[in-house]
Amino acid sequence: MADASPENWRLVDDYFETTLIDDDSALTQARSDSVAAGLPAIEVTPLAGKLLHLLARMSGARRVLEIGTLGGYSTIWLARGIPHDGRVVTLELEQRHADVALANLERAGVSEKVDIVVGRAADTLPRIAERIDEPFDLVFIDADKESNTIYLDWAIRLGHPGTVIVVDNVGRSGEVADPTSTDPMVLGTRRALELLGSDPRVDATALQTVGAKGWDGFAVAIVV
Repeated sequence: MADASPENWRLVDDYFETTLIDDDSALTQARSDSVAAGLPAIEVTPLAGKLLHLLARMSGARRVLEIGTLGGYSTIWLARGIPHDGRVVTLELEQRHADVALANLERAGVSEKVDIVVGRAADTLPRIAERIDEPFDLVFIDADKESNTIYLDWAIRLGHPGTVIVVDNVGRSGEVADPTSTDPMVLGTRRALELLGSDPRVDATALQTVGAKGWDGFAVAIVV
């Protein structure tokens, strides 16, 4: 029996990926170009991207909100999971990241489905709320963890009963369970999980994950 080591976590991820995910030059190039542009290598894994894609399809999502674009890798997965007349609104703090994302989206052939909104998400979300004519069906939160409760509150307000919300990176290498942690990202994650567990507007769960990116996890909620 294989030992439960980080190296074997990566090997299992590699096996799942080669078995379940087809080669895709646009996605591969999106990751490569993000690295070449100096963006941090914190995008979701291919397996997590495929999960977002399947969740979009399973939920029948037409309108998706993504908080945290980076190089657009997860955005491509989400855009490919919605109908041709669907829309992804993705929020990105850095203009440089948004420029890389746009090039990646154009190469993947999904840029016409995507609106990139540049600026601090806590500031742009109220403006989005003023102008949208339909609620969002799926929300993916993968930005600064310190602001997770702000993003969650807006995700709920901009959704409808049945809206699916996914929050990434909630495991924090196990530190999320340490009540003495002073790490701002851990504290922001704990506050988000506590909101999900206490807010009557949502029902939620969370799962730990191990794999190519180590020990982490994600939360999934539905607006009720």
